[in-house]
Amino acid sequence: MFSLHVQNNGPCLSFLYLDTKHFNSQQITKEGRTKIRISMTCSSSVHCDFLMQEELILEESSRNKPTLHMLIAEEAEGDDTKSIEMSVRVQRAKEDITVTWENLWVTVSSGKTKKPILQGLTGYASPGRILAIMGPSGCGKSTLLDSLAGRLSSQMKHSGKILINGQKQTLAYGTSGYVTQEDAMLSTLTAGETLYYSAELQFPDSMSTAEKKEQADITLREMGLQGAINTRVGGWGSKGLSGGQKRRLSICIEILTRPRLLFLDEPTSGLDSAASYYVMSRIATLNLRDGIRRTIVTSIHQPSSEVFELFHDLCLLSSGETVYFGPASGANQFFSSNGFPCPTLHNPSDHYLRIINKDFEQDAEEGFGKGVSTEKAIETLVKSYRLSQVRKQVKSEVKKIVESDSCETRKNRTHAAFPTQCLVLTRRSSLQFFRDISNYWLRLIVFIVIAISIGSMFYNIGTDDGSIQGRGSLLIFFVSVLTFMTLVGGFSPLLEEMKVFGRERLNGHYGVTAFLIGQTFSAVPYMVLISVIPGGIVYHLCGLHKGIDRFFYFTCLLFSIVMWVESLMLVIGSICPNYVIGMFLTGGVEGLMILTGGFYRLPNDLPKPLWKYPFYYVSFLKYAFQGSFKNDFDGLTFSVNLEGGGTASISGREVLSETWHLEMDHSKWVDLAIMFGMIFLYRVLFLLVTKLKEKSKPFLASITLRP
Repeated sequence: MFSLHVQNNGPCLSFLYLDTKHFNSQQITKEGRTKIRISMTCSSSVHCDFLMQEELILEESSRNKPTLHMLIAEEAEGDDTKSIEMSVRVQRAKEDITVTWENLWVTVSSGKTKKPILQGLTGYASPGRILAIMGPSGCGKSTLLDSLAGRLSSQMKHSGKILINGQKQTLAYGTSGYVTQEDAMLSTLTAGETLYYSAELQFPDSMSTAEKKEQADITLREMGLQGAINTRVGGWGSKGLSGGQKRRLSICIEILTRPRLLFLDEPTSGLDSAASYYVMSRIATLNLRDGIRRTIVTSIHQPSSEVFELFHDLCLLSSGETVYFGPASGANQFFSSNGFPCPTLHNPSDHYLRIINKDFEQDAEEGFGKGVSTEKAIETLVKSYRLSQVRKQVKSEVKKIVESDSCETRKNRTHAAFPTQCLVLTRRSSLQFFRDISNYWLRLIVFIVIAISIGSMFYNIGTDDGSIQGRGSLLIFFVSVLTFMTLVGGFSPLLEEMKVFGRERLNGHYGVTAFLIGQTFSAVPYMVLISVIPGGIVYHLCGLHKGIDRFFYFTCLLFSIVMWVESLMLVIGSICPNYVIGMFLTGGVEGLMILTGGFYRLPNDLPKPLWKYPFYYVSFLKYAFQGSFKNDFDGLTFSVNLEGGGTASISGREVLSETWHLEMDHSKWVDLAIMFGMIFLYRVLFLLVTKLKEKSKPFLASITLRP
């Protein structure tokens, strides 16, 4: 990498730092021992990146002089060419990344036995080349990719050596990227907004907002998305980016920081042949576009012949065993030498997968009269590869890389500071919530309708004998509906956001605490709306206990209920991200807490084992019921009918203690404080669960590869 400092005596340019323009070695010529003539075509942008190979600079300069002076360059803008004086400061180029794996075994526990997923694999991925991992479904493609990237689940164990440049070392943040099969992105954001927010999270605070946006724009252009910058990602019920565009946008997010190592898991999954080729061709030309000798490893199921031609190296797997590893162009010769030539005008990848697919018991060369079974064909190929010269070359190359001692330990790149992460995540989530009408806006409309219905049914409820049961019923119903409707309307959008969090967290973009803070503060305004508007309607129409302080308490109580449900959903969602199971679990917890809250079965009548101790005291809704009842009943006087005729007056405190069996030794504010304390504990529990999962499944930004 060369940083060029430009000096020009003209009125337009003066000490400009060029950091985004690239040129290749053919455009550089030496003039004597201290000058280099650089011909380039520069756009109107002032910022350019100049990437050169280090050996192109004069040897004595790279050894002894940190800066070369009096260099002449020509900047061409159309037909207008002008000379600029520049000094070139030589920086040590980033080292390429080579990944090797030797005798790699991966097993998964199945009862008392261990089932092998990968069996003794050996290979390498080189800089500037694309390694394609191919094979039928269930052959171990994604497992191998996850092993190399350090993403194996805790249920899987691996043995063998996985090395970076021949050494055990950490994959530092910013040096590698992983593109998953699922395009996890917020549906209401545009392609440009998605990448801009990602740039603000991934780049350090030392970069200006304009520089981050410019780098994001360059990345979008590299992947051919400049025409879709203002198109929303889209999702269920909304039109947005196509499948190929979403996949390219996912790739943009991971190549934003220019990582030297890129993993892609089934990048063409779900795409047609044209979209698949466009996506893979963009990946294949990344090295030419930005001048980085990037190491690319991709798992792919069944590429077209055009896509197959883009690969430099090929790893064919069948049932976890290596059928072939070597140059992609040499695979046909290997299959032909073993009696399985690829027919003329056939797609090579189709032919290879047909031969090594065990899923369908048929003659591998049935159409050509060979009569060789699939099992026999695979056995022949695996045995032949083990004895082949190609495998010897692979082992020799791996040994040479392992014995090399030229690599340095890489340091983590700096991403955004913690306050910046919190602010960016808050802004991004706020924009998502504002545009997503199916989340808070739809809930608000439903709650308003329910509030009007409750208000019309319990209109001006009064303080007569029947109002005691009526007030209790309307409060319990409103709280219960608020609880369940928050779950029904909020769990699906929350899972979408948590999928994005999972992807970005695994790649080290930000921490769990930053996500939690951003998610919490971005939702607060909408929770306030849901609490104030429907709560105000119910409070006014039903004629509940008047007073600004009492209405304020009522809205605070509703706010805490909504926040508690969302906290519960965070915990359940982190444990079980499946929508159906998560809904069952969360709904079950809410139902249990409503049941033991002290209304449907009064507290003094609850069976003491289990139901009262501990369920009643740990039920969040117990404190919600108590607080709402104390807020409404305390201070009122009710007229009750006597058995022998006539009426009598009874205070609200007597109703609370004798009718509802409430604990009157503390005020309603203590109940509210306990509720917010429980919300805090639920959020802390989310942090602990997420951290615990990370312990069992290390994330990419902090893994250490072990032999």
